[in-house]
Amino acid sequence: MNNETENIALEKAILIGLITQQQNERKAIEYINELEFLADTAGATVVHKFFQRLDYANSKTFVGSGKLEEIKQYIADHEVNLAIFDDELSPSQLRNIEKELQVKVLDRTSLILDIFAKRAQTAHAKTQVELAQYQYLLPRLTRMWTHLERQRGGKGGLNMRGPGESQLETDRRIILDKISRLKDQLKKIDRQMASQRGNRGSLVRISLVGYTNVGKSTLMNLLSKSDVFAENKLFATLDTTVRKVVFENLPFLLSDTVGFIRKLPTQLVESFKSTLDEVREADILMHVVDISHPNFEEQIKVVNQTLAEIGVKDKPIFVVFNKVDAYTYEEYDEFSIKPRTIKNYTLEELKHSWMSKENTPCIFISAKERLNIDKLRNDIYKMVEEVYAGRYPFENFLW
Repeated sequence: MNNETENIALEKAILIGLITQQQNERKAIEYINELEFLADTAGATVVHKFFQRLDYANSKTFVGSGKLEEIKQYIADHEVNLAIFDDELSPSQLRNIEKELQVKVLDRTSLILDIFAKRAQTAHAKTQVELAQYQYLLPRLTRMWTHLERQRGGKGGLNMRGPGESQLETDRRIILDKISRLKDQLKKIDRQMASQRGNRGSLVRISLVGYTNVGKSTLMNLLSKSDVFAENKLFATLDTTVRKVVFENLPFLLSDTVGFIRKLPTQLVESFKSTLDEVREADILMHVVDISHPNFEEQIKVVNQTLAEIGVKDKPIFVVFNKVDAYTYEEYDEFSIKPRTIKNYTLEELKHSWMSKENTPCIFISAKERLNIDKLRNDIYKMVEEVYAGRYPFENFLW
């Protein structure tokens, strides 16, 4: 199933975000930039970004009536055909906004679902995405039947249901049936995958985790010498890839998993449970970080939070700071009254500050330029060796 978002490619889009008490201007700009990257990944061209300062989102139209009128005017003047909102819209908000703007309206969740639908390759990933799409669609069915409202039967009469309502009920039942069937399918696939994981024997497992687009797949290709799809787009990897890797005489399994992102739709986290099982059953987690990203610390928090949610934050974690070749910093003006921030740190200063304040082992590399890869291989070798030694203390398995 690919719902109304299926033809985003090459559409002119505007983005709408809020500056609230919970989300200051810096965060709002950062989120909208990420939304722009999502839109670009889906194939849309962003022509303008709108912000509004509100205490909280308008319950009817997300933004205020004046701002909505401004957006409507911009759409008319610039032939825009897609409006994307940075938060999940309620069914009534979606209906009201579409009625007012007369263009296709998406929220962050439906955009992410659309990207996932395009990226899914295997039957497993496709089933997961389809389930999430139907779960998202269910409460929003009514807006698809507004054109039948006038067929509802007599004036306020009891039990006077016209074809519009009965069709809506039929659709609800069809979708509930599909959700139930897809859940059953996923249970079967989960059992098969659990069985496959069980058949991998006693090999040590390392799972690559991290924010989306930090270079996990590039690193996977480098370490396992395999050919995993990698590009500068969000969610390039959806299907978990597992490779057997041998460093010198030491074998282990390396898996590349779906990237995390802020405001990840709850339907997707639920649907991708079995993909995350790969992370749950790993012996070591390699947390890949894009150090060249201006908000990499925030991304680290999002990943740690997601790991805590799926119950794996206590596993051994090795942090790999990737893309050091692209790292830039702003020189600090000694006469400035502003305090020095992380943006003013040189790479060397950042390395020292991170290593001194965190207990987590880490390394700074560039997978693309192959910088410091030999040290990374040595570090992985030692960690895997340690796990084997703990698991088989009396077996000298390396000689």
